[in-house]
Amino acid sequence: MINRSFQPALSFAVLILLVGSLASGQSSRPRRVKSPPKPPAEEPLLRPEPKPSPTARNNPNGPLITVQPVKPIADPIVNPTANPTVNTSATPDTSHAFQLLQQKQFAAAAKEAKAVAANYPGEAEAWKIAGFAELNLKQYADAAADLEKAISLQRTANQEDPNTVDALAQAYVLSEKFEQALPLLVTATTRTGAQPDASMLYYRALSEYKLGKAAEAERTFTSVVKLNPKDALSLFYLGQLALAKNDLDGAIAALNRATLNDPRLASAWALLTSVYLRRAALSTEPAKAEADYLNAVRAGEGLIKVRTDSEALTLFGQALIGSAQYARAAAALERAVLGNDAKGVTFYLLGVAHSRAKNFPKAIAALESAASKSPGDVNVYRELGYAYEVSKQYAKALAAYQKGSNLAPADTDFKESIERVRPFAK
Repeated sequence: MINRSFQPALSFAVLILLVGSLASGQSSRPRRVKSPPKPPAEEPLLRPEPKPSPTARNNPNGPLITVQPVKPIADPIVNPTANPTVNTSATPDTSHAFQLLQQKQFAAAAKEAKAVAANYPGEAEAWKIAGFAELNLKQYADAAADLEKAISLQRTANQEDPNTVDALAQAYVLSEKFEQALPLLVTATTRTGAQPDASMLYYRALSEYKLGKAAEAERTFTSVVKLNPKDALSLFYLGQLALAKNDLDGAIAALNRATLNDPRLASAWALLTSVYLRRAALSTEPAKAEADYLNAVRAGEGLIKVRTDSEALTLFGQALIGSAQYARAAAALERAVLGNDAKGVTFYLLGVAHSRAKNFPKAIAALESAASKSPGDVNVYRELGYAYEVSKQYAKALAAYQKGSNLAPADTDFKESIERVRPFAK
């Protein structure tokens, strides 16, 4: 069985819909915005593949690839209890190393195979077994190096083994050498008369995606899903690719399928929440926008079932603000700001939630923290000035509006707000 890796965990720095203007024109009295935060004008077409290292797909206890029997070199008598690292015969014996590999004793198999390779550096099977064992041990760079040697020797002998080629392709992908992986993966998935393996197609699609070949990646991920309609990761990437084309409906359809097939796929929930928020913000029909905000909340609930870090809670809080569930939003965002890594946007959204719930003392505290962490965010001063003004702290309101105006000199809202509160600021 082939284990596939690279479960996405997208950085929320690109997923959270950064806050746009929350206020419309001010007139004779302070007005807060009824609309929720808006999405940014642009997002990267292809987001970076997540860190940290990948996690295993499918059966984590199975070998990464089915190992075909080692070619007979001699006809040795295998003694499993003997010390296999010392080879005194005239020809190399890899049979016991292969036996260890079959028994999933990968460390022992790698050690024994490398010992044989040291004595017989021209023996392809020794390098092959070592590479397979290292692949299962997640020692991807070592696996790639040993499999390269195996294939080089096989080609010299005109005995190239497709299984070894496929293993090397995987080792390249898992060590993020996508340029080296892709030609091998194209070979692996286009062999005459053979049905492409869904896992190898996935690796090919992932390599295409990582190399910025969006059209090719979309076609290949689609092929994976045709072979395995429940492949959540391929559906996730199809959602990403649809979003890159601004096909919000297509992205939502793919991501809903991804989360249905794998409810633990946090990245899919996060992106789905984000896309619903974007579609809602862009909608010109209030009923549809309201439905999308509620769907964003539903997706956010799926997200926080599997992730409760600050970034996940921030995104969930934004969805709750969009659906006017301000008390729930404040509760989620209060949890999000507990950590030392809480960002200014999280404090800002917390301030918005409290302000909408008319809890202005808490709104002010959160927005002051937001201003400290994000002093260049004009929206913070718009909301903070409003909270101060409603609380009749006119001098502070004036200072906040002036800071906002300095950041956005052409913004007439700030100019009107400054003129409105100036007579009361003493």
